[in-house]
Amino acid sequence: MSNDQFVIGVDYGTDSVRSVIVDTANGRELASSVFVYPRWREGLYCNAAQNQFRQHPLDYIEGLDFTIKDCIKKAGGAHVAAAIRAISVDTTGSTPVGVNEHGVPLALLPGFENNPNAMFVLWKDHTGVKEAADINEHATKFDINYLQYVGGIYSSEWFWAKLLHILRVDEKIRSVCYSWVEHCDWIPFLLCGGTHVADMKRSRCAAGHKGLWAAEYGGLPPEEFFSSLDPVLKGFTSRLYKDTYTSDQAAGTLSPEWSIRLGLGEDVIIGVGAFDAHMGAVGGQIEPYHLSKVMGTSTCDMLVAPTTDMQGKLIKGICGQVDGSVIPGMLGLEAGQSAFGDTYAWFKNLLLWPLDELLAQSPIINEETAEALRNEMAVKIIPELSRQAALLPLDEDAELSVDWLNGRRTPDANQALKSAITGLSLGSDAPRIFRALAESTCFGAKSIVDRFNSEGVPVKGLIGIGGVAKKSPYIMQMMADVLQMPIRIHQFEHTCALGAAMFAATAAGIYPNVEEAMAAMGGGFDKEYQPNKENFDIYDSRYQKYINMGKYIEQHTKNG
Repeated sequence: MSNDQFVIGVDYGTDSVRSVIVDTANGRELASSVFVYPRWREGLYCNAAQNQFRQHPLDYIEGLDFTIKDCIKKAGGAHVAAAIRAISVDTTGSTPVGVNEHGVPLALLPGFENNPNAMFVLWKDHTGVKEAADINEHATKFDINYLQYVGGIYSSEWFWAKLLHILRVDEKIRSVCYSWVEHCDWIPFLLCGGTHVADMKRSRCAAGHKGLWAAEYGGLPPEEFFSSLDPVLKGFTSRLYKDTYTSDQAAGTLSPEWSIRLGLGEDVIIGVGAFDAHMGAVGGQIEPYHLSKVMGTSTCDMLVAPTTDMQGKLIKGICGQVDGSVIPGMLGLEAGQSAFGDTYAWFKNLLLWPLDELLAQSPIINEETAEALRNEMAVKIIPELSRQAALLPLDEDAELSVDWLNGRRTPDANQALKSAITGLSLGSDAPRIFRALAESTCFGAKSIVDRFNSEGVPVKGLIGIGGVAKKSPYIMQMMADVLQMPIRIHQFEHTCALGAAMFAATAAGIYPNVEEAMAAMGGGFDKEYQPNKENFDIYDSRYQKYINMGKYIEQHTKNG
């Protein structure tokens, strides 16, 4: 009989879901599969001009089914399936959805299939900016500061602002919405065959960082906090949760339906879910006081510290500090940037506009050639911009940008803020503008490190994770220079999925804790960027200009 013990990590990203099968003995990847959300790819249910980004639950279900089956097939079929011990899931967040009493997302109910308000409200959806402002103002009326563990400022990217917005704008949803659940909680519930939302095991990570849950309150803030904010929230706390669970625990076992569907045993453990960056930090072998930067569409920056070191410390302007949200038994602190890879994607799409809109109309080439040319350019633009930007000499007076294309996550959340570029001239070509944009994302990263340091939480090192970290040496070297710190890049390509696999191994009891799973299944780092001291002074000078420019934008935004 084989002694193999394999686990599956499922990583739900912004554009796609990826599953990996991992050997628990050594972290070796047996197979990987990715599924791009078809409805999302078509731009359905979204309106970027209104900051509305919604995802249909069918995209998630179809992706879960496809990637796990595909992984099993690639890895060897029935033999591998028989050795699967557990599945754990990470997702973007806060990405919640309205559900009925049975925990079914409203978009899966008759009459709501095409209602964006019945779908998952993606993390970067900022339609709840007003609601977040209302929550922040309302919190000042109470003797207890219910925002103290989320940095003191509530964001439109988070759980309650999104719920309040949906309930305010859609009466039909309001009449049928029984509860509100995070994506990372719903997928394990789905796999376990849950039939009542009260039985759903809620993630400590999601609840603490985005849902205002804290052990010190005995759970959520009191009902009065929410019902006095707006009567539409009356009764919701009783239909949510008091207890939360860390991701080393089991949510249950695979249901008979999903067992047949996936070809896996009903004894397969399903772990409690969490957000991608938190599991990614574990996959990237996070260490105390080392900032784990998951760099993709946005960034999520995770730091863990012993709870004894953090007694009495409340870090202002970050996305929460939660006991056990990353590594059980340690305090997890989260920060991040609302647009990182999205910044580069925005510029790429800007440059592709003529090809998207005009090339197909050309009488010179046929439609097939036009599409092939467009796709070729789309792949080459960012690498070529990076190459040419790297050749430019550093110039203190060069074009300067602020990285708030999707608002500011941290420090001090304000999703109403906008980006800007200054210093433009007739000599400002695409590589120079790209350099300014890249530099702004590095300056945004520095502002986060500065906030941790100024609040008495020293950042002793940097760990780079995610697509940008792996694929863009130009941006990583610039970040090392701007932050004046080395950056280690984790060797595993799908680090969030690996982190989910480590938690799956722990939930299944293969390892007694996630630290031992990390040690056994982590492969270490394959690259390190050392800062160039010759660039420190000029980046320091430009960073101060970035700060001053940001202050001007913020003042202008506040003054309307």
